[in-house]
Amino acid sequence: MRQIKIGESAETVVERADFPLERLKAILGKETVAVLGYGVQGRGQSLNMKDNGVPVIVGLRDSGRGWDLAQQDGWVPGKTLFSLDEAAQRGSIIQYLLSDAGQKEYWPRLKPFLTAGKALYFSHGFSIVYSDQTGVIPPKDIDVILVAPQRLGHDRAAAVPGGQGHQ
Repeated sequence: MRQIKIGESAETVVERADFPLERLKAILGKETVAVLGYGVQGRGQSLNMKDNGVPVIVGLRDSGRGWDLAQQDGWVPGKTLFSLDEAAQRGSIIQYLLSDAGQKEYWPRLKPFLTAGKALYFSHGFSIVYSDQTGVIPPKDIDVILVAPQRLGHDRAAAVPGGQGHQ
């Protein structure tokens, strides 16, 4: 880790080298990461963790394009692919990667699964930053993580003028 200073503020920056794969596996080895959603963020992040030996499951609505795509990618219903509710119950780290509208809609159902000691992870901050409008207010006895990429996902970049895509 290193310190950077921006104006009057100092920040600690965690870099990839601070967490080599073996260290990451040791930290996450007893956890179950439940990825809720299989869009641009959910698909890429869940497959990356799976490929790197992180214990991960996927939670989706049990019908539709995402469910079918997840199975094509090797996720197995009842083993690594579950309904949103079951994945949220099983996970100790819950990656909340539904769309912004989906996060707002599903929040009342997710909240009972956020029990003491769990972590709630966001890859985009809309629903938590605008919690006054979305109602997404995590319980005080869980950890909240926000890791927000600065670029659009591969699937969306082509549709956005000047989009950078996956690099």
